[in-house]
Amino acid sequence: MGLPDTPAEADPGPAAVLATFRQGFYRCLTGRADALFELTDAVLCTDGPVHSLVDLSLAAEHRRGHGALYDGLNSGRIDIDRLRTTLAGLPLPRTAGGRIVLAVDVSNWLRPDASTSADRLFCHVYGRAKGQAQMIPGWPYSFVAALEPGRTSWTAILDVVRLGPTDDATAVTADQLRDVVNRLVEAGHWRDGDPEILIAADTGYDITRLAFVLADLPVQLLGRIRTDRVLRQPKPPRLPGSTGRPPKHGPEFRLDNPLTWPAPQHHTTTDTSRYGTADACSWDRLRPRLTRRTCWIDHDGDLPVIEGTLIRLQVEHLPGDRDPKPVWLWCSATGASAADVDRWWQSFLRRFDLEHTFRLFKQTLGWTRPKLRTPEAADRWTWLIIAAHTQLRLARPLAADLRRPWERPTTPGRLTPARVRRGFRNLRAKTTLPAGAPKPARPGPGRPPGSTNHRPAPRHDVGKTVKRDLSITARKQRGG
Repeated sequence: MGLPDTPAEADPGPAAVLATFRQGFYRCLTGRADALFELTDAVLCTDGPVHSLVDLSLAAEHRRGHGALYDGLNSGRIDIDRLRTTLAGLPLPRTAGGRIVLAVDVSNWLRPDASTSADRLFCHVYGRAKGQAQMIPGWPYSFVAALEPGRTSWTAILDVVRLGPTDDATAVTADQLRDVVNRLVEAGHWRDGDPEILIAADTGYDITRLAFVLADLPVQLLGRIRTDRVLRQPKPPRLPGSTGRPPKHGPEFRLDNPLTWPAPQHHTTTDTSRYGTADACSWDRLRPRLTRRTCWIDHDGDLPVIEGTLIRLQVEHLPGDRDPKPVWLWCSATGASAADVDRWWQSFLRRFDLEHTFRLFKQTLGWTRPKLRTPEAADRWTWLIIAAHTQLRLARPLAADLRRPWERPTTPGRLTPARVRRGFRNLRAKTTLPAGAPKPARPGPGRPPGSTNHRPAPRHDVGKTVKRDLSITARKQRGG
């Protein structure tokens, strides 16, 4: 459950907010609560990166054996809806204008050798060299996080959903974003008159479809589009005396053909410390060309006309690249000013802060380290990692800088999540500890010596199990 609204003079301090979240998180654990809670504390307090689950059972904060650890992940229960509401009720970062900026992205838990694990999909993974992308079996997870202003490695994770073999990624993402926005509204983070929530996404999402489905929410969708896309300009005014059917769209706007570009409505130049000079051009009321494929194949009636603002961002240089290509962005809002355009592309660059969170999850907190068999256990472990990361974020103003001799000193407010984690063991002793003490028990006898397993685990295929028709004609013929 979310934190109640309190007057400014009674605003709880960081220590009280952290203690309240730990109590709320413990109440969300409805099965094997003590084992799951102490497992989360072991992730936060162990020295160095997490390499395996069994090593966490040796931490002082985990007072149970390794059997209880695996039993909690395999047989425990978490009230996910309650935990989502608890996360939505926590303080959220905002931009200078008080706007909430959300980012949605997918991170993969690769399991190429787990033939007995169900619900695996082929995940797109970039190689180290150009053109070395691969498709590796794994579990893709869709994360939604609130972004902070300025360059930082902190984000506020609000939700996660695992994409299954029968899921439509666009439909699942739309439902996920709708639920997150509704929870933020119920928690009081957005009220009538506040700036609309900005949602940033990368090229893997059909940003036009998301804008159409979420049009009834107080949100603006911002996403990167491919450089070979074709958009349409607004239809020209009909001249007197014209005959024939009026056109539905205006001339084409091809991103790879500058001859089709009209004069931009806005052109701004910004000096940045990391990318040099950034030039942004924008065109208003441009509509992407829609086709009856993928997410639009089941749309009834004529395809809608969805207008937005197109932005072309060209920076002077990137780290390791002196001749970067331009980035094309499309926002669902129209009638934007030059200040809005600059705010949009700067917010899109902040979306990459979520990559730092994914790196922390995998390399430090050990999100993808366990060799769990069932996707349900993987979901429980994922939510425990999110709860651990949330506690690091809440402990950020409380942690001391326990730096290594070769590291530069920094102020407490600028500590990275990994450096906050170094001092969490000291903070844990001063906050609430709701988990009960373990009861003495003896380990089970296990499998008798010399016996074999007569019930091998079933093997599961990888990939989509529901195939959709590629054209509207094929769908009609199949339905008839």
